[in-house]
Amino acid sequence: MMTWIQKEITLRARRRGFHLITREVLAELPELGDLRVGMLYVFIKHTSASLSINENADPDVQVDLEMAFSKIAPESFPYVHTMEGPDDMPAHIKAAMLGSSVTIPVTEGRLNLGTWQGIYLCEHRNHASSRRLVLTLQGERRY
Repeated sequence: MMTWIQKEITLRARRRGFHLITREVLAELPELGDLRVGMLYVFIKHTSASLSINENADPDVQVDLEMAFSKIAPESFPYVHTMEGPDDMPAHIKAAMLGSSVTIPVTEGRLNLGTWQGIYLCEHRNHASSRRLVLTLQGERRY
């Protein structure tokens, strides 16, 4: 039997950087364990933050990602869109590069991520507010 579940969750405000949120997402989806096979679609409802799948083991990865993206889209560039502060346009560029969603397969009640993979909230603003995610879980039940 095919099932669809959709929830909107709010993540607490975080500082600029790359933050693992896999556990927070899983905590909101106890129904995941009921699925034999399916997909989880995670969408962020913001234009100055993004989502990504990346390494979940070494915290140095988070530091290096932030450093690299800050070099790619620096605040010092002469942007035209500056009404919301010097970090806003670089945040939009970073979000456009990384994207607003991730899709993860579900197998036997678990996210079918690689050994070293996790879901990241990529916060691109210096002083961000809370962030809203839409979680859409679709799949075939185990029983």
